[in-house]
Amino acid sequence: MAGRMSTASRTSFTVTDRARQVYDFVQAYMARHGYAPKLREIADHLGIASRGVVHRYLRALEREGLVRIEPDRARGVHLPGARAAVARFSLPLLGRIAAGRPIEAIPDEDEIDLSEFFVNRNRFVLRVAGDSMIEDGILDGDMVVVEKRDTAENGEIVVALIDGAEATLKRLQKNRDDTVTLRPANSRMPPMRYSAVRVRIQGVVVGQFRSYR
Repeated sequence: MAGRMSTASRTSFTVTDRARQVYDFVQAYMARHGYAPKLREIADHLGIASRGVVHRYLRALEREGLVRIEPDRARGVHLPGARAAVARFSLPLLGRIAAGRPIEAIPDEDEIDLSEFFVNRNRFVLRVAGDSMIEDGILDGDMVVVEKRDTAENGEIVVALIDGAEATLKRLQKNRDDTVTLRPANSRMPPMRYSAVRVRIQGVVVGQFRSYR
């Protein structure tokens, strides 16, 4: 489109076209998610075979002042002058542990980026009240991470607003007669069926956490 040019193109003519593609993807990804992509995500999106090649492109961009690289961070690419949309938090991933028969827990050299799981401009947290979803492992007092959406697929756990007044957390079932059924995950509770116009989807559950202290 005439009159539109990426920041990389406007700022420097010494960066290769491929490096500009890397920059444009990083810029778009950060605008969408609020944090930087991993090297693997850049490589997969652009069809680059090696993360090492991606790293060389990023270093070239860094030399031109287009990005800043934070060493030893999984998402350590920053755009100078850009405000951080979300804080990043991580915990060390020390290995795997069996929930069935005992096995050895083998240490890994990695960390889990909690912001990747939970933090996004389009997400919010709700505290669960009640036991209607206990058979899905969602207990009273748990926190659920919800992605804002106004549509959902069959079987997804949704935040549904009924008659514009009452919000509930249930599994969604769309019926052929233009009704929807909101199903609890508790065999002692009956499903709730409404005409579709009475139910508005406000979000879909994408994560969950609880504290034991």
